[in-house]
Amino acid sequence: MGDPRGFLRYGRKGPSRRPVEVRVRDWREVYEPFPKSELTVQASRCMDCGIPFCHEGCPLGNLIPEWNDLVAKDRMAEAAERLHATNNFPEMTGRLCPAPCEGSCVLGINSEPVLIKQVELELAEWAAGRGLEPVTPSARTGKRVAVVGSGPAGLACAQQLTRAGHEVVVYERAERIGGLVRYGVPEFKLEKAVIDRRLAQMAAEGTVFRTRTFVGSAGLGELGGASAPDASIVGADELVDRFDAVVLALGSTRPRDLEVPGRQLAGVHFAMDYLKGSNLACEGTITAAPITAAGKDVVILGGGDTGADCLGTVHRQGARSVRQIEILPEPPATRAETNPWPTWPVILRLAAAHEEGGERLYSLATSELVDDGTGAVGALRAEPVEQVRVEGRVSFQPTGGAPLEIGCQLVLLALGFLGPERSGVVADLDLELDPRGNIAVDPSFMTSREKVFACGDAARGQSLVVWAIAEGRSAASAVDRYLEGWTDLPAPLRPGTVALA
Repeated sequence: MGDPRGFLRYGRKGPSRRPVEVRVRDWREVYEPFPKSELTVQASRCMDCGIPFCHEGCPLGNLIPEWNDLVAKDRMAEAAERLHATNNFPEMTGRLCPAPCEGSCVLGINSEPVLIKQVELELAEWAAGRGLEPVTPSARTGKRVAVVGSGPAGLACAQQLTRAGHEVVVYERAERIGGLVRYGVPEFKLEKAVIDRRLAQMAAEGTVFRTRTFVGSAGLGELGGASAPDASIVGADELVDRFDAVVLALGSTRPRDLEVPGRQLAGVHFAMDYLKGSNLACEGTITAAPITAAGKDVVILGGGDTGADCLGTVHRQGARSVRQIEILPEPPATRAETNPWPTWPVILRLAAAHEEGGERLYSLATSELVDDGTGAVGALRAEPVEQVRVEGRVSFQPTGGAPLEIGCQLVLLALGFLGPERSGVVADLDLELDPRGNIAVDPSFMTSREKVFACGDAARGQSLVVWAIAEGRSAASAVDRYLEGWTDLPAPLRPGTVALA
């Protein structure tokens, strides 16, 4: 190791955030540059433990101790090679992943875990700064694969299959390539130029991108914002006939709704509709966001990452006030006894957006949205609830406490997702669904339709960016084996894990 006693000598120290009063005035990323001298120190805290549980915590199986050691020794080129051996897009996971690897870091048993996520990000940026050279195959197979959907699962699958020598075409119904990481993640968490430089590498490798293209018979009205004159439709069966394999990486795009009186009022929106409009405006695709929080009292329902993304966007748009409501109780500040290492620590987490303002409210269930007299939302009514578990199932019951009424003119629903859209390609190919409403796949990622595969959130359900990339890589390995009879593409997911939450 760079310093075999580094974990004893040094404490954990992450990057600084730009001052709140500065960063809420722009859409640039939140964090300050991380000094190279501190990077090697933090990497040296890795213990090179005999059983690296971080490997199990990471769905990609990233070789974390190896590249930590190389970074600590300032052997950056070798470290970058090891990083990219298991992760197509470390610049995304280094920014967006909640780092389950850190939750299972052995050092975290009695100290603060290694700063794995930041080392990963800095290493990815070091490599990108020296140019993302295309990786081209030594020979082409002559086989053609269509990938439907361009989120991290679809892109990882496409890149792996292109590098295996197949001709790969990625179909995306939206205006640009990127899926959820482009349209759901705000600019202050992931500047879209980061996505574009990786797409340039993929294009140079031979992957072909088709935007504003809807696969299926649902029609131009469902093209996700693409204008009809520029949009096109490809029939699902036509695609299956034209390609040797088809991979569906459609995402989990059906939002969970709120079934309370007043849901139909103006000013109540799904989080993704709100975030996509903001991202389109930031990229210059449209002149202004169609939904804005400027000068409004805002309520965000949902306490997860999407809710935090809404919170940071609301701040930058100039909301008058904002409250984020969660039906769950407030998590503890440290691990509970019932949540031991190396399980994922369920603790209170403060995103950069929470530091910027707003109020977080817990153990509340919305009971009604109140009309302001004009057909628009004017207030939200909620009642205190408690979480109970009966026969292994969690439910929420009213406590009888005093209800709460919050004045608001904008309500954002960040309540999670319920699987892929049932219309379009899923219906056209008559694909079987699993009990959770996701596309059913076998351990080889094949659906109920021959030569049609599925991966990512569409098959797994709503999950993390790191799981999406892992599924894309594993699906690519399965498709390559299907087409060639064998494969040397790595598959980070073991058979049987694809459908697990």
